[in-house]
Formats: sequence, C-alpha cells, structure tokens
Amino acid sequence: MNLVFRMIQVMLTAMLGGRMDVTEEGRVRLRCWPNDLDINLHMNNGRYLTIMDLGRLDLLLRTGLWRTMRERKWYPVVAAEKIAFRRSLNAFDTFELTTQVIGWDEKWLYIEHRMERDGNVMAQAFIKGLFLGPEGKVPMADLVAAAGHEGPSPEMDPKVVESLS
Repeated sequence: MNLVFRMIQVMLTAMLGGRMDVTEEGRVRLRCWPNDLDINLHMNNGRYLTIMDLGRLDLLLRTGLWRTMRERKWYPVVAAEKIAFRRSLNAFDTFELTTQVIGWDEKWLYIEHRMERDGNVMAQAFIKGLFLGPEGKVPMADLVAAAGHEGPSPEMDPKVVESLS
C-alpha cells in the first residue's frame, strides 16, 4: 500500500516541479518507512530498485513522455540493472532519489539513480532499458524527440555501458 502513496506523491510533485529536459537530473524527496525494512532493520535491498522505479515515473511525467507513451502505446522495459549499496537507510530516514538519463544509443536508454542522504550516496544504480510499442522496439531517436530533446546523446562512460551488457 505504501507504494501507492509514494506514486501519488511523485505524481503530485512532478506536476508542481515543472517540465524538464530528458538529460536533466530529477530529484524526489522520500522517507524510509518501517515496511521498507528487512530483518536487519534497514531498507531491504529489493526495495531500493522498487523505489527507483518512482524516479523513472517522475522523469516520464516531467519530460512529457508519459502522455506520448499513452497515446502511442509505448511501454518501458528494463533489460539490465546494476546497483551498489554504500550506506544503510534506516526507518524514518529521509533521502533524495536522483534520476538522470546519462545517454542512449540507437536501441538502449541508460539511466543513473542515486539515493542520497546528508550529502552521502547511500546507493547508486545504472539501468539499461528500451521502449516497446505496437510496432516493436521504439528507436531512441523517436523517444528523445517525443520528449522534446534536440541534439545528440550525452557522452557515456564506456565502463557503465559494458557493465550492463
């Protein structure tokens, strides 16, 4: 149930946050609730990735891609994820989830997520995904154009791309 409330929070925050370019960093402030905890009383490792989905929702809403996705029947698919846990999040800790598209090629979109607290990175993840539609894979050029972005992909770290292969 908590995820539903978080989704509503992200949707409301996105509406108030204004439009952003697909290459800008999005930020969402959240809290670690007791139902996020594992037996060690810190955030469960699987919950991190679930919460990072909310960062991608914020990105879709604030770039305008959400509306285009619905109209064209596109949907996102995660192909690979790599996460590093640096510090624990405990019950009632607040943190910021940052989400940023770090680049794309003709097929794949690459996203970085960070969970930060008091200037410290608690966890960092890299996501490789694509969008599918009625005609199959959506070309990244079509996707970024639908988000209103003009220009090439930001230059990506080849090590990040390789780690998600």
